[in-house]
Amino acid sequence: MSPVLAGVLQVLALVFALGLAYRPLGDYMAGVYSSPTHLRVEKWIYKAIGANPNTQMRWPAYLRGVLAFSAVSVLFLYLLQRLQGSLPGSLGFSSIDPDQAFNTAASFAANTNWQSYYGEQAMGHVVQTGGLAVQNFVSAAVGIAVAVALVRGFARSRTGELGNFWSDLVRGTVRILIPISVIGALVLVATGVIQNFSGIHEVGQFMGGTQEWNGGAVASQEAIKELGTNGGGYFNANSAHPFENPNGLSNLFEIFLILVIPFALTRTFGRMVGSLKQGYAILAAMGVIWLGFTALMMWTEFAHRGPAFDIAGGATEGKETRFGIAGSSIFAVATTLTSTGAVNSFHSSFTGFGGGITMLGMQLGEIAPGGTGSGLYGILIMAIIAVFIAGLMVGRTPEYLGKKIGTREIKLAACYILITPALVLCFTGAAMALPTPANSMTNTGAHGFSEILYAYTSGANNNGSAFAGLNADTQWFNTTIGLAILLGRFLPIVFVLALAGSLAEQKPVPATAGTLGTHKPLFSGLLVGTILIITGLTYFPALALGPLAEGLAS
Repeated sequence: MSPVLAGVLQVLALVFALGLAYRPLGDYMAGVYSSPTHLRVEKWIYKAIGANPNTQMRWPAYLRGVLAFSAVSVLFLYLLQRLQGSLPGSLGFSSIDPDQAFNTAASFAANTNWQSYYGEQAMGHVVQTGGLAVQNFVSAAVGIAVAVALVRGFARSRTGELGNFWSDLVRGTVRILIPISVIGALVLVATGVIQNFSGIHEVGQFMGGTQEWNGGAVASQEAIKELGTNGGGYFNANSAHPFENPNGLSNLFEIFLILVIPFALTRTFGRMVGSLKQGYAILAAMGVIWLGFTALMMWTEFAHRGPAFDIAGGATEGKETRFGIAGSSIFAVATTLTSTGAVNSFHSSFTGFGGGITMLGMQLGEIAPGGTGSGLYGILIMAIIAVFIAGLMVGRTPEYLGKKIGTREIKLAACYILITPALVLCFTGAAMALPTPANSMTNTGAHGFSEILYAYTSGANNNGSAFAGLNADTQWFNTTIGLAILLGRFLPIVFVLALAGSLAEQKPVPATAGTLGTHKPLFSGLLVGTILIITGLTYFPALALGPLAEGLAS
């Protein structure tokens, strides 16, 4: 079987598996966030944190809940790292330096999971399992909660109430993420992923010396790492490490975990707004972009451009032989079109155009299908922009799901789509202008610029993957990327919740002959075009200096 055919079959298997999970999972999540009852364990949690799950919140109260919980999460994880040297199960590792502890705490609490350290050489079992893994669950639950709040904004009318943040947070964790992660961890163990609490031990001779590895609760963390679109690996090599991702079957299953909730949330959206066709329209736009990027990446990496590529059968540099070009390309697209950040190959070693595709996937806003929750609310913002553009074309007030898109709504949507590019481009420009940050680049020229552009693109878009050529463990990058992570996560959420509140207060507008059919293929095409045009106009100059220049020169 040719490697290209094997790649096509993997994509088809993914589509089939995602199709099987789409309806039951999407309907189940809609039921979770619509149910009036609380499980007994949920009641215990509400009592412990002092929350009343039945209180309805307007958007400022909902936002305060998001920010307060996230601030406590950052502080808790920061202190846990700073105290690691005094904790049991630290495997002899010392406490984490302040700048790196801040960077890591901000990263994991914001669902970014950017790592500027070697996991197996810095973090003990307590920090990994009691700190990082816990944040993998709750940060993903926060993203889904915000998305559900925006959906309620469309579904409700003449009220500013968006639900209860604490109820949404607990339900997402207890009823969705934990059960699926348990099943996912068992599957990963069956494929060969390790799950233990062993210490550091010698595993054999390597190049004349000994090689040592520590064990860990890897399978359980790997499951939520992918399911919650987190991406932070137990080991520095992330999903390229055989303890995290041992073979082709585990690789395909991890890609499935990355994609399943973001895609299924489109059915949850359709179910909650009372029109499954609206969910299918959003799903179609996501699917077209994902399939298009996957095909383009595979073509780019398989293309023979010289004797070395002809002999190897494609761009094999930086890719694990147990996954091959196809498995690496599919994984790279899945992880950069979502906010996952996990890697099973090194994106810095991709071709110039291949590296550019991974960057462009993040710069789209990671909405195809995007992160757990963040992908849905991101593409719904783009849908509002698309409806607004369509309204300008025909000269009428735009409407979406029975809600008028007025001045306030479009300003909030515009602020949402502008904040992340501003963070990426400003921090990249500052890093290139100052003398010290450039010393962290492994390469010069276009590829060196791509390393820094990728780092801030990954941080501000809450992705967390790295180009693997930049030494980001410096005070400058730890601090600035940490700030980009926090601002890139929570400023957009402010605009999303404000928009949700504005929509929930409106009176429904009845559809007329002039209303744009947002459930039809025409709208899906308009949405895809809007996403590509806005991203292209924003990032093309920066991409031209980096991956495009490198690709054209090779």
